[in-house]
Amino acid sequence: MRTAYQYKLRPNKEQIATIELWLELLRRQYNYRLGERFSWWSENCCPVNACPLVMPIPQLRDNPDYYSQKKDLVNTKDKFREYKLIHSQVCQDCIKRVKLAFVLVV
Repeated sequence: MRTAYQYKLRPNKEQIATIELWLELLRRQYNYRLGERFSWWSENCCPVNACPLVMPIPQLRDNPDYYSQKKDLVNTKDKFREYKLIHSQVCQDCIKRVKLAFVLVV
């Protein structure tokens, strides 16, 4: 017989403030990264059956994929000091969730 334990987390006021700050920063990060991908998609998409042959093709911007966005986390932590409070694995997991969401949508 397996025993399963359930624990209830009861954070104090300081921990609640920290958790809420982290959630807010991760929400902003998620929305920004997802917006990056959608803006790239809208700028570079072209209907397959109606691609213009007369117009020159503009230089394509780099696709913000999983690895480039993970690499950009260092710049984010340099620009916005509050992101240094969040552990790197948590930020990388946020990028991973963006990747999964973008694959499911597109």
